[in-house]
Amino acid sequence: MSDRLRITWYGLTIFLSSALLLVLEILAGRLIAPYVGVSLYTWTAIIGVILAGLSLGNWLGGVWADRGGNDLAAGITLALAGLFSLGILLLLTLVAPLIEAREPTLLTASVLYVVSLFFMPALLLGVVTPLLTTLALARDRRTGHIVGRMHALAALGSILGTFITGYWLIQYLGTRTIVILTGLALFLLAAPFFRGAPRRVPIGILFAALALGIATEMRNGFSNPCDQESGYFCIRVVDDSGQAPFGVARSLVLDHLVHGTNHESEPGLLLAPYVQLMDELALDHFGAERAARLRWFFAGGGAYTLPRAVRALTPEATLTIAELDPLVTATAESALFLNASGMRIVHQDARVVLKREPSEQYDVIVADAFHDISIPFHLVTREYASLVKSRLSPDGLYLLNVLDAFPDPRLVKSMMKTLAEVFAEVHVWMDMVPEDAERMTFVISASDAREPPEIIIAQRGIAHRWLRVTEPMMQTGTAFERLPLLTDDLVPVERLVAGFYFADLGR
Repeated sequence: MSDRLRITWYGLTIFLSSALLLVLEILAGRLIAPYVGVSLYTWTAIIGVILAGLSLGNWLGGVWADRGGNDLAAGITLALAGLFSLGILLLLTLVAPLIEAREPTLLTASVLYVVSLFFMPALLLGVVTPLLTTLALARDRRTGHIVGRMHALAALGSILGTFITGYWLIQYLGTRTIVILTGLALFLLAAPFFRGAPRRVPIGILFAALALGIATEMRNGFSNPCDQESGYFCIRVVDDSGQAPFGVARSLVLDHLVHGTNHESEPGLLLAPYVQLMDELALDHFGAERAARLRWFFAGGGAYTLPRAVRALTPEATLTIAELDPLVTATAESALFLNASGMRIVHQDARVVLKREPSEQYDVIVADAFHDISIPFHLVTREYASLVKSRLSPDGLYLLNVLDAFPDPRLVKSMMKTLAEVFAEVHVWMDMVPEDAERMTFVISASDAREPPEIIIAQRGIAHRWLRVTEPMMQTGTAFERLPLLTDDLVPVERLVAGFYFADLGR
């Protein structure tokens, strides 16, 4: 093989190996989402650990190259990277029970998952670029030319891996298939480097891969916990009939969080107290006669639990739902008993939808797009609250549900402080006051109309009562003046819910 062709081969290997590393990095977020969710902190752990492995690999690759690393060394490194990539699925079945049994904090769990699964593939793939760059320099003395080319190819490969994984691979192939294909691709990259090597080396690697595959199958590692994977979520539907007083009920799980429970035969039966509360707040605010013809806007569809109930209880109401993920809607229709006829569903971000339709007016706007540790920060700012108000009728009602820590829910209180800049009446509601500290769902209401009562008693559905806890919450825990006003320029939601990351997962 001529020097030029060999250098081209080295460059192609660097390009493809860098792409495969970024495939694994993007994949990491989806693979651990069912266990720890997706947030700024989990992505920080992923990026930090991958970069740590890559940096150490770069250093070791440079040392190895100076000490006689050759083509065989590159082949062994790529093959080992393939083995460790395939081993991700087996390792996940081994480390997940251990991590969950110890109930670490979410922050600790995120780091442990990423280190266990992705550090070694990142380290091994980090060896490739300096090793092959040094081998190329032995065949071409244009140092700057070769080093610049190899670094550029590594960067371009990383870009390719990022885009194809985020935009295409995960949505069409799923995580398990991508892991397998990544391992196989690394074996194919390694194969040409074994030319002239003793047969026992590639044969040993082949047997190791087969043993790894058998062990993974025995541990059920190839089974995907997700029913479907979209560009946004790991989507599952689980039977939750035990929550219902009768009949069949199913819940939607997005990543690791239940996002709504629907009853098969009674769409108006709202099983989650906070969902029922939002319906009851609208009923109390407008009265039964007007509530029958309200114009609703939902920021987030999820399981479509409340839109489904509104359609069943008040057929004359109009509903617009901005659900970012089309596959979530499709899942609700196919598995969660949703009949979307009569609903206007827009598969775009809620803020974009509200902003582009200045003439639209709604009586009720519901924010149901918040997860426990994944807060869409652009939907909690003062600017967004002003946009919401501009789309509400003069006596309109804005409702939000937020998961936060009791007794000092700092995010909820910051949101109340922010909403109070825009609305005259801002209140927070609970269905119970726990004896001990715990996570719970709060409902926030905001309006320029009348002050709501201190107690809401259910007028339909399951018998329930809810307390307005605005004043006690303002007087408990972190003082309002110490909490940030949330703006598009500063939205420290992760800092405000940091307790979720430093509290035990089991709490």
